[in-house]
Amino acid sequence: MNNEYYLVEGEEKKGPYTYQELINMDITIHTEIITSKSDTPQYASELPEFIDYFEAQGIYFPTGDNLAPYGSRVFAFIIDYFLVSIIVAIIDIKAGWITLPAQPTFTLPYPQSIILVASFSITFLLYNVLLELSKFKGSFGKMLCKIIVVDIDGQNLKIGNSIVRNLGVLVSLMIYALPFLTVLFNEHRQAWYEKLTKAYQISKTN
Repeated sequence: MNNEYYLVEGEEKKGPYTYQELINMDITIHTEIITSKSDTPQYASELPEFIDYFEAQGIYFPTGDNLAPYGSRVFAFIIDYFLVSIIVAIIDIKAGWITLPAQPTFTLPYPQSIILVASFSITFLLYNVLLELSKFKGSFGKMLCKIIVVDIDGQNLKIGNSIVRNLGVLVSLMIYALPFLTVLFNEHRQAWYEKLTKAYQISKTN
């Protein structure tokens, strides 16, 4: 890195600094920098040479090369779906909210089926939102598939966006997952609820 860099602070231009000096100054994604190649200020997040620096801090910017493949997303979802389903079934049975039928069946009586759907929805929402807001940036299924959920700045979703995103997942389930197919027709591989909340699923390389 032989470039010279200048920091922009208000109307003031400070520098020059080397790449290593800037890193030692703990710059952020919104630090404004002028390089020796351009007089136009840019955010540090817009300069390719700082990508490794930010990834070391757990910030992964969505790009065309790191968007999570559809197959990996589906597999991660299946893992989470069955994990939450097992947890909810155990809790509901132990609490006496539902009882197993004497004969094998795919349906439950009306009151119990409502309880099961409600408890699954609440648990699924809490499970995903809490893990997306954590340092892991995603559920256990996503961790196994090396996927994280981020915003355009490569950081955790805001709590409101995470809630809306996961409510969108639940709505998709209620209409037989058809909206999941929108991932296939979006250049950023976003489902409709991710486009709405400006969320991205990306693959981690490490």
